[in-house]
Amino acid sequence: MTEGFHDGGCGCGHVRYRVEGEPIFVNNCHCRQCQQQTGGTSVVNAFYEGERFVLTQGAFSEHIVTAGSGGPHTICRCTACGTAVVSFYPRMGRLGAGLRVGTLDDASWVTPDAVIFTGEAMPWVAFPAGIPAFETTYNALDLLPPERVARLKALVERRKAGEG
Repeated sequence: MTEGFHDGGCGCGHVRYRVEGEPIFVNNCHCRQCQQQTGGTSVVNAFYEGERFVLTQGAFSEHIVTAGSGGPHTICRCTACGTAVVSFYPRMGRLGAGLRVGTLDDASWVTPDAVIFTGEAMPWVAFPAGIPAFETTYNALDLLPPERVARLKALVERRKAGEG
């Protein structure tokens, strides 16, 4: 991965954003909800602290769906073309942003930390060698390097303190 800033945007160019640094974690999710929300076989999300994501151009419409936890999952889409760019999940609220990796101008530096919900994947999908795969989810504390675990724990503490 790489440090610095990374730019991206929607399919039509109306929305542009900038995200700072490396994500806390990256998941390639094959759950049925992600399939329905994207119309694809899976989605790759890079999770950042919310303040590292900045909308630099355009506007979002927000769409609330029910997350696997039963809480509100907010999907932010371009108001012009409807491309899903970023999501906010119940566990972290606005403190953690789930960026759709496919919207980055250059996503070649991003590799998932894990493939999740393989039990719900389309039966013909092949999973990449060398990336841990889980039938449902995993404990990020067991998988991520210490510096990213520290960032995740800091978000959890901020949420417990009432932020987000």
